[in-house]
Amino acid sequence: MNAPQKIKQFINSPSGNVGDVVVYFIGIGGIGMSALARYFKTKGAMVTGYDRTVTPLTQQLEAEDIDVHFEEDINMIPKNADVVVYTPAIPSTHKELVYYKENNYTVVKRSDVLQWITESSYDICVGGTHGKTTVTTMIAHMLRDSGYGCNAFLGGIAANYQTNFWSSDNNVDVIEADEYDRSFLKLSPDIAVITAMDADHLDIYGTLEEVENAFVAFTKRIHKDGCLISKYGLNRSEDLTAATHYTYCYDNKEADVYADDIKVEDGAYKYNVISKDWELYDVELHMGGLHNIENSLAAITVCKYLEIDDSKIKKALKNFKGIHRRFEYALKNNKHVLIDDYGHHPAEVKAALTGVRSLFPEEKITVIFQPHLFSRTNDFADEFAKSLDIADEVVLLPIYPAREKPMEGVTSQLILDKMQLPQKQLLDKNAMLDWVKLYKPQLVIMLGAGDIDALVQPVKKILEL
Repeated sequence: MNAPQKIKQFINSPSGNVGDVVVYFIGIGGIGMSALARYFKTKGAMVTGYDRTVTPLTQQLEAEDIDVHFEEDINMIPKNADVVVYTPAIPSTHKELVYYKENNYTVVKRSDVLQWITESSYDICVGGTHGKTTVTTMIAHMLRDSGYGCNAFLGGIAANYQTNFWSSDNNVDVIEADEYDRSFLKLSPDIAVITAMDADHLDIYGTLEEVENAFVAFTKRIHKDGCLISKYGLNRSEDLTAATHYTYCYDNKEADVYADDIKVEDGAYKYNVISKDWELYDVELHMGGLHNIENSLAAITVCKYLEIDDSKIKKALKNFKGIHRRFEYALKNNKHVLIDDYGHHPAEVKAALTGVRSLFPEEKITVIFQPHLFSRTNDFADEFAKSLDIADEVVLLPIYPAREKPMEGVTSQLILDKMQLPQKQLLDKNAMLDWVKLYKPQLVIMLGAGDIDALVQPVKKILEL
């Protein structure tokens, strides 16, 4: 039996103990990788991994008896690994990755493993250039809370459960379908959701047209009797097809599903959901941002398609606590509000700031934004500037490079120079903390997908003093 066959047999075994299975993860601290590591650990495999730095997530994995090391060292890796899983963010020169490839181990990407896992399950796959993590987590929570049950592979930490993975006896998988590196084209959804098809990951796709082509190809992978739920008004909407197709939009009655009579009461949204086939009244969402009302429409439509009871849908949504770093309140009292958000694309920045403005229309909005990737900053400098101009005051941090090397002439100054907002500045991390200490802004939203999250607690402590 070769390694992929052994792993597939292990996956399809109810108990998971088909022989001794050893799985090694290079980049185990990534949000998607850690979900897979937890999956294999839950099924009884021996799971270990490498990551570059210690993070709260790697510490949680270690607390769950998953060994993690932080040095590129072939003396620390399992030589009996049945499969080695790596993330595309890992450079091809990584010593451990090179060793495994040169010695003919089964070395696969995370997307390959997700394909193996989902081949024999009912799959709800959520794709989109932004919004997919929130929608995926909402759906998974609502299926779990309602008693329907699902296995969840999330791209964020669900605040209700403090994890990005859980299992269920019901053979239904809710999966965040990642468009990066075209990974989502290895999935075959029974239900697919598309939240957005904006230009992103142009280092992979090159053009917006190629991004759109990939999403069209994603819909072609939906099972012949499956369902597609897509944001109303997407480009190429005529090419997005499935046996059953619903569109959704929070404020356009031309969509198949839309929100009506939206109110803000005690920091929560209350609204009705109107569909061409059904209606759901008195829905309550305790998660900031009008875009999250829209996200909830996609999740509700999935639940209605699965014929979950209305009262269970409303109860689940009402007690949904959100996702870490998705419009998450790090501090909220009568003096200060501090919001932490993962937004790193211009559309996400715009959605987050529009959401803040809808909830706090009279407050001065201060944004602390860390651009993510030199390529994304270069591609979208104009769009970032326009989105950030929605705020009243902006502090830009230096670009977080992630997997990239610097690009000549590309710094956060590129965005700053294009902004029309008078109150704007570029500060390093220490200078930003000093500035917060001096001015103590009342309403702050911290945005970015890099390591800005490590600054949230220091900012919170300053504001609490």
